[in-house]
Amino acid sequence: MQRFANQTILDGIDIRLEPGKVLALLGPSGCGKTTLLKLLAGLSRPVAGRIAIGGTTVADDRTFVPPEKRGLGMVFQDYALWPHMSVGANVAFPLEVRGTARRERSERVARALRMVGLAGYEERAPGSLSGGQQQRVALARAVVARPRVLLFDEPLSNLDRDLRESLCGEIGQLLRELGTTAVYVTHDHEEAFALADTVAVMRAGKVCQIAPPELLVNEPASPDVVEFLKLGALRQGVRTERGWRLAGGLELICPDSMPGGPSGPGHLFIPHAALRSGERQALRGHVVAQRFRGGHYATTVRVGSDHDAFELAWLTDRRMPALHPVGLDLDWSRLRWFPQAA
Repeated sequence: MQRFANQTILDGIDIRLEPGKVLALLGPSGCGKTTLLKLLAGLSRPVAGRIAIGGTTVADDRTFVPPEKRGLGMVFQDYALWPHMSVGANVAFPLEVRGTARRERSERVARALRMVGLAGYEERAPGSLSGGQQQRVALARAVVARPRVLLFDEPLSNLDRDLRESLCGEIGQLLRELGTTAVYVTHDHEEAFALADTVAVMRAGKVCQIAPPELLVNEPASPDVVEFLKLGALRQGVRTERGWRLAGGLELICPDSMPGGPSGPGHLFIPHAALRSGERQALRGHVVAQRFRGGHYATTVRVGSDHDAFELAWLTDRRMPALHPVGLDLDWSRLRWFPQAA
């Protein structure tokens, strides 16, 4: 648990990460993910609870191990490089603190820079490098001392999209090669899914769901997870014996027997992946926009009446004009019902 000015920032967090695995803390700004990272790093002390690294308690009501003694490496979003020091000196700093011999320092710095694609950059000044290169230097500095755990605080948020995607792939490959345990904070679900073995979706200081990326997409645990990951449409309505009656009057009648579950109010989740072309045309709407991507047209379809319409994303092989009428079938097995909490 963590509080600031009598306000609870984190509550009920219970996460266990196996050695060599990567955990992403994913959520919007203000959800508590960076606060949690600071607690792990020793930059803040929890009000209650216990933090253990490698089976050793580093923080509880009696113990507090300072950051430099936790065996961690950290990569920040603003690089945090010392401008008056060369690239090599920046990377070597954690080894100097540990008293590593000069010859071994030089060898390990060179190896770390090779790993991030910056071989021979030891004498360069950080200010002469691009943003992507500076972040690679920060990554080399984080791994050079072979930390037990690597912590990443939104390291790619200051970079343009193409560079983010490229570095994201490089970081993922490096973590797999090193076999290092890592915790990665981000607000970008594509980044989290590309890097992490397990993703913890956070909201308002709590973990909504912690699971592998494929399970989050296929079996979201709550409407909050659906909305944050933008997995599809989430519609308020009532579950009936034959299907669902949604706000605005739209009624969906399941063609097969309804799966078990209580009738009553709640929310129906219609994943984008549940949309199909077919004869039943359970949903009728019109095209709002199209964008060609990956060999298909990513098509936004607006469904429902004007005062309570909603949009779904559908992949099709053909171009259609705006307002073109569309009839869509559903993969009913992918629909998920969230009953209203009692």
